[in-house]
Amino acid sequence: MIATCLLSLLLAGDVENIGHQASGSGGAVAAGGREAVAAGIRILAEDGNAADAAAATLLALAVTDYGWFAVGGEVPLLIYDARKQEVKVLCGLGRAPLDPKATEWFEANGIPARGSMKAAPVPGAVDLIVTALKLYGTKSFEQAVSPTLELLDAHRQPWHADLAVTLRKLVEAERGAAGTRAEKLTAARDRFYKGDVADELEAWYIASGAFLRKRDLIAHRTLVEDPVTVDYRGYTVCKCGPWTQGPVLCQTLNLLEGYDLRAMGHLSPDYIHTITEALKLGFADRDDYYADPLFVDVPLDALLSDRYTLMRRPLIDMHKASHERRPGDPRNMRPLRSQPPAEGTRPTIPVRDTTTCVVADRWGNVVAATPSCNLVGNRPGPSGVTQGNRVRCLNTTPGHPNRVEPGKRPRITLTPTLVLKDGKPVVAISVAGGDLQDQTTLNVLLNHLEFGMSPHEAVTAPRFNTGHHQNSFDPNRSRAAAFVSPGSLRVNEEIPEEVKAELAKRGHKMSTAKGPIAYPVMIAIDPATGMFHAAGDPRAKRHAAALE
Repeated sequence: MIATCLLSLLLAGDVENIGHQASGSGGAVAAGGREAVAAGIRILAEDGNAADAAAATLLALAVTDYGWFAVGGEVPLLIYDARKQEVKVLCGLGRAPLDPKATEWFEANGIPARGSMKAAPVPGAVDLIVTALKLYGTKSFEQAVSPTLELLDAHRQPWHADLAVTLRKLVEAERGAAGTRAEKLTAARDRFYKGDVADELEAWYIASGAFLRKRDLIAHRTLVEDPVTVDYRGYTVCKCGPWTQGPVLCQTLNLLEGYDLRAMGHLSPDYIHTITEALKLGFADRDDYYADPLFVDVPLDALLSDRYTLMRRPLIDMHKASHERRPGDPRNMRPLRSQPPAEGTRPTIPVRDTTTCVVADRWGNVVAATPSCNLVGNRPGPSGVTQGNRVRCLNTTPGHPNRVEPGKRPRITLTPTLVLKDGKPVVAISVAGGDLQDQTTLNVLLNHLEFGMSPHEAVTAPRFNTGHHQNSFDPNRSRAAAFVSPGSLRVNEEIPEEVKAELAKRGHKMSTAKGPIAYPVMIAIDPATGMFHAAGDPRAKRHAAALE
């Protein structure tokens, strides 16, 4: 049974009573804006599954969380299919422009770092949403987009009317198409990527100086891939591939499995120090090896191997914080490779992107997605579509695996997480916050797995992070110059002074954060009761709801 009181509130348009934590057995949604959570819950209440509800939530987030996400953005998505009992990755990430002249321009002038339509990749979100509906959902595009059209019809922003027209064109194409549900969904998608909407987008690209053209839209596809997985204390942690930073969580968990974190005590000096030092090693490998595996050979098997982990773990000194960038050499199975010294810089490049979405349904399907757009000043075009700047997550460094090439996926920070126990999903996490995402995911995940915290406790406990990594949004040809802050460690102000003092004694460059460190949401599933427990950090304006 659904939560009758909650559903009646949603049908009445009253979403203010949606809070930051909820439990129920009928399904759950945790995301950003309340109205986006309400959109997903509404679909679940109408017998939609997790894929349907995720599609509705994502579309609504393009309105409620605009600035952090937009229809022209990108969405990596993990889905557990209860029928097939498997996890798949849907890559809703657009590629760099296909025109070689664009790459030549980037090589000659640098990739714009502070906002430019020239740095716009192909919009991937629409195809991702349609693909999720087609492969895993039960609803039509019209049903999934209905809550979003209601938001747009309120005309709270000037571009809302334009986007409503565009989305209704897709609905019109779906209605008018003959054939199966899948063929109708394809018709909606094709109008955006091949039809008159694509023509409108191309005209806007030309007028705004972007390198994208209609052929980029026509060539775009949402890839379906296997997840990257590691086992951590009996749990299977699933991440997207090295076109994201996701495997850095896997590498870090491998290192941490050699320590008794629980015995150290939650947020003790040893606990914070060990995790921070492990993250530094993971990020060093991320910065040197991760990229689009369709273009480069990423040594992922070696990076995740037990042999490599055992070689790297002794680099963690329990008494001293590292200030060096120390990537390993997985191809030759060496713990370190020769590197120039790190250069510390302040992260001055603006980052205003990303929101969150996790969904679970009563049939056992679970979705974790991290929608984003990385706007950095870009504005909606005549179609109401806003493009991001994700090409700036590539670089022009000679020989670098993440170097810009025609049609290449940028290595992005977006990194949803699914966790299985005995083959069944038990945790879904999504975090907004650029390079902080997997750091906060690690905080939240360990809070739950090691210390038994509920989702609400896990997402609200004090957190910490390091800037000991390259800035993923800095396309600087000199990757050493893109290094953010060697040896840095930031903690929430709730961390006791004596803990901070001990960490400083070990050489960490300490700072304190008053507000949230990144923006997490989480769903935990109790396999014994079938209950869903959903939560979002209220300080980060995350929301959650569940059906009874």
